Amino acid sequence: MDSYGDMNRVLISDDVDSQCVDMLIANGFSVEIDIKLAKQPQEQLIKRLQDVDILIVRSATKVTSSVIEGSPRLKLIGRPGTGTDNIDTEAATRHGILVMNTPGGNTISAAEHTCTLICALARLDIKEILI
Repeated sequence: MDSYGDMNRVLISDDVDSQCVDMLIANGFSVEIDIKLAKQPQEQLIKRLQDVDILIVRSATKVTSSVIEGSPRLKLIGRPGTGTDNIDTEAATRHGILVMNTPGGNTISAAEHTCTLICALARLDIKEILI
């Protein structure tokens, strides 16, 4: 049973973690992945979005007003990570398309990395670091 109504076709146009894909599939979404779209002319992206409800992008895919206007079924643009600079959020709002991102999604990993660097630096003589 599809609990998301008619919003079930997902296109992923940038590289995302496999857990994202697995979670979408496990929840009944039909997922297509084409990471080459990010580097192709926008017409190719528009062509692929004709029957897509959800677009998932990272930084490489540019979602312009032309892309949004040419995507009649698009209802949601998801951006794993921080920032939506590559998405025309005003055009999305005008067309009733929700834009979501996940700021702070890697906060724990960044903190762990910082702690590891602190430990590594603590083992070095400060004179060695400054030279």
